Formats: sequence, C-alpha cells, structure tokens
Amino acid sequence: MNFNDELKKRVDEVNSLMEETLSIDTGLAEPLMDAMRYSVLAPGKRLRPIFMRESALLFSDSLKDIPELKYFMAAIELIHSYSLVHDDMPCIDNDEYRRGRKTTHAVYGETNALLAGDGLLNFAYETASLGLLNAKHLDRAAKAMAVLSKKAGIFGMVGGQAVDVESEKTGKEINKERLIFIHENKTAALIEASMMIGAILSGATDKDIEVIEEAASKIGIAFQIRDDILDVEGSFEELGKPIGSDEENEKATYVTLFGLEKAKQDVEEYSKRAMDILNSFERKNEFLMELVNSLIARNR
Repeated sequence: MNFNDELKKRVDEVNSLMEETLSIDTGLAEPLMDAMRYSVLAPGKRLRPIFMRESALLFSDSLKDIPELKYFMAAIELIHSYSLVHDDMPCIDNDEYRRGRKTTHAVYGETNALLAGDGLLNFAYETASLGLLNAKHLDRAAKAMAVLSKKAGIFGMVGGQAVDVESEKTGKEINKERLIFIHENKTAALIEASMMIGAILSGATDKDIEVIEEAASKIGIAFQIRDDILDVEGSFEELGKPIGSDEENEKATYVTLFGLEKAKQDVEEYSKRAMDILNSFERKNEFLMELVNSLIARNR
C-alpha cells in the first residue's frame, strides 16, 4: 500500500462528496451559500470524514452496506467547517488566513461569516437527517445522530471552545487539567464523533464503540498538541495560516506549559496508545494505522 496515494484518493472522494452536497440551488439565499461553499471547499485535510470511513471498515466488509455513511461523513465536515468560520472571527481568534487563503469573514464580512457558520451547522443536521431517511438500520442511524449532536455541542466541541475563550479573555490560569479538557473537547470531540459514528453504523458492539472513543480521544489530543508544536516550528507556506500567533496572543498551549521536547514526546505517546487500541481489534485497517502514525510528523 502506498499511503500517500491512498490518502489522496480518500481526500478526493471527500472533496467530491462535499461538492455534491453543496451543489444545490438556494434561490435568493445564494450569496449566503457562496460563503458556505467558500468555507467548506477550501483545501483541507478532510480527516474527520476519513476517520469515519476507516472506522466503519474496522467492523464491516463493505461500505456499500452502509448507504447512510456518506451523509454522516458530509455532516461532520460541515460541522468542522462551521467551527473554523466562527473560530476565525474577530470576536474569537481574529485570524485573517485559513487553509492558505483569506478567512470567510475577511472575504464576506463578519455578518455573512456569522450566518455562513450558522448555515453550515444547520445544513449539517439536514444532511445527517438524510442519513436517517436512507438508513438500512434506523436504530444505528439514530444512535449516530445522538453522538453527532452531543460531541458537537456543549458537552463536546462548543463546550471546549467556550472554556478556551473564557480562559483567554479573562486571563484565567490554565493548568494541565484545564488544557487537556480544552483539547479533549474543542479538538478531540469531533474525531471521537467521527470514529464512533463509523463504528455505530457498521454494527459495532457498545463495548467496541467505547474502545473506539478512547482511541479517538488519544488521536485528537495528539493532533492538537502537534498543532501547538507547529505554531512554533511550522511555516505559513506549510500551514496556510500565520505561525506564532499563540505566543503573540500570550495563549497557553501544550508547548508553553511543558516545553517543546515534552510536547513532542507526548504526541508520540498519545499516538502509540491510540494505535495499540486500534491494533487490538480482530479486523485490521492498515491505512487507518498509517493515518494515525502520519499525524506525529505532519507539517500542516
């Protein structure tokens, strides 16, 4: 298996899925849809839908048996994209570049960016609901919808974002416990949702779903720590956004709390623990293992 070729194939598949999902006529609301398309169709890693797909293959012989999977894959990417739109806005991080080009609010203005994020979030649930309507196993699809809703909301991504913003705006000291809470929810929650939903839709047991959630948590935290490292060591050309913004904004990160070397060691440790968990399943997914391993050394 050539990992890079396989990864490109999967990214291209998700890109096609997102173009298809967003190829609808919205009439007088078309200017808003333009902003939504701009946000979603920017070059991205598409990790969350890919994680969902690969997690499903740990428990199913064929994705053809899971027609609802593509709707949930699209929905998780729509939710991720909405979170980036809002995260970049002046009231939160005030970033001007994302994925190598101007952020949505920088192009369309703050009001349209706010509405584009709102539109993407609602459209995500419209899309996921199509998964319920097309599901072979409605009980599994309903369970997947519950996971999607919880992990994206106050008990997941939004909750983590709120604690992050509160800490930054109020100057509240961030210790390891608080930082891990932020990483676990703001970043890891959607990766957990992705992998849990893949497992749920392919008929995994409740125990297997719990184990997948644990592995995904480790992956998400490792991914965010690597992000903190790249804000120190990366480049604009590789990341597609300014580097050094965390230090400039005096933001507490894994690197500022524990140092660069400890951060690198912990990325490897979290990733190894995730791979050990994934390797414990009877069915193996070589690509998924390589994907997790690639996150340790990624440059963007």
